[in-house]
Amino acid sequence: MSEAQYVLEMINICKEFPGVKALDNAQLKVRPGTVHALLGENGAGKSTLMKCLFGVYIEDSGEIYINGEKVKFSSPKHALDHGVSMVHQELNQVLQRSVMQNIWLGRYPCKGIIVDEKKMYNDTLKIFEELGINVDPREKIGNLSVSQRQMVEIAKAVSYNAKILVLDEPTSSLTQKEVDQLFRIINILRDKGCGIIYISHKLEEVLKISDEVTVMRDGKWVATSPTSELTTDKIIKLMVGRELTNRFPPKTNKIGGVLLEVKGLTATYQPSIQDISFELREGEILGVAGLVGSKRTELLETIFGIAQHSSGEIYLRGKKVNNTNPRVAIKNGFSLLTEERRFNGIFAGLSVKFNSTIANIDNYCKFGVMDSRKISNDTDWVINNIKVKTPSKKTPIRSLSGGNQQKVIIGRWLLTEPEVLLLDEPTRGIDVGAKYEIYQLIINLANRGKGIIMVSSEMPELFGITDRIMVMSNGRIAGIFKTSELDQEDIMRLATKYI
Repeated sequence: MSEAQYVLEMINICKEFPGVKALDNAQLKVRPGTVHALLGENGAGKSTLMKCLFGVYIEDSGEIYINGEKVKFSSPKHALDHGVSMVHQELNQVLQRSVMQNIWLGRYPCKGIIVDEKKMYNDTLKIFEELGINVDPREKIGNLSVSQRQMVEIAKAVSYNAKILVLDEPTSSLTQKEVDQLFRIINILRDKGCGIIYISHKLEEVLKISDEVTVMRDGKWVATSPTSELTTDKIIKLMVGRELTNRFPPKTNKIGGVLLEVKGLTATYQPSIQDISFELREGEILGVAGLVGSKRTELLETIFGIAQHSSGEIYLRGKKVNNTNPRVAIKNGFSLLTEERRFNGIFAGLSVKFNSTIANIDNYCKFGVMDSRKISNDTDWVINNIKVKTPSKKTPIRSLSGGNQQKVIIGRWLLTEPEVLLLDEPTRGIDVGAKYEIYQLIINLANRGKGIIMVSSEMPELFGITDRIMVMSNGRIAGIFKTSELDQEDIMRLATKYI
């Protein structure tokens, strides 16, 4: 039996899938009452290791100890029963049910055969009071914000008396104020002795919240260090196996004439964008900043025809266009990379080939017959030119890392030869190495005279690759400036202008 100085020990964990060795003697040791960051590039094996811990996968070899006791979980329920809980990046909740029903789902307190609603309410309230969560247990969970829903998931983990809590990209959709609230709850759990595994690509946050850091690369353990001994540059070197001296590629794009004009664009079906007017030039990367709820995504969706506008006009190269739906928008030379890749960006169970070519399908059909050779050649172009790491073009896209999924989607849109690319959080949930490659792709597209509108919640990203930044506040433009004329304080001040 292993010594119990660690709440969790994962020793020499190996896991293989057909054609892929996902874990190769991976290691992770977490002390009680600490936040332990688990870092690595997409495809490094972090998710696979956590799925072995949580009973989703059964490891091929290796040992797992909880408080010194050897365990082998056969299912997530088995893991939960032993105090291991996980808050996934994609929240899996029953949106039509109440907060408390989601927390106690499958284990409602009962009086005989009747659900004891009062006890369920009081038990939920007690956990919320412990964690400082201000949410009505009877509220329908679908009415909550993303951050509130995430807090509910953490409360659910606490309800299982979790000794180990895994947080997977917990701040990817949160504002800074919501991040501060999350960190406050994490500190409460740490003080209670919980071991917290924190997975994130936001290295500044990792340095702020964690006590120790473990880095993985290519399915292997690379290093474990106290956070106090690390810097962002040291972590990046461990993750990518080399010095990454610049987080952003050189800006080589040249800006030309006006490509896109948006005049007075308003969507009033629901509280949305109001009187949006701006220009986008050839070869320009226009960043869109703002707080969650500023309607940045709604702007892109309205331009692309997913959401309909009630007034306003869009001109491409001086010619009025009417993007009544996405199919028309694609024909008019627009493309949209969506924010929620797994929800509405990929066809998860289908192949890399299908996902690469689906947006261009009209160009493969002649006289009712699909040109399979052209489809195959275009898929090869995406894989080779955008450097997609995949075992084959037939591999289901869900098997790829997040960064490689994103590259496939970018390749999909490049095959449609767009004039204007609308990118919504293009590097969310992607590691620093893959981010650099995607930034280079974006700059290369601008070099070809494409116009790019990029929504991002990451300030360094906006300052690193954009030419101008448009700040939105509550559905309106609060200001448009050259990137060199702004700092982060300017953006935050503008973002609250119309709230």
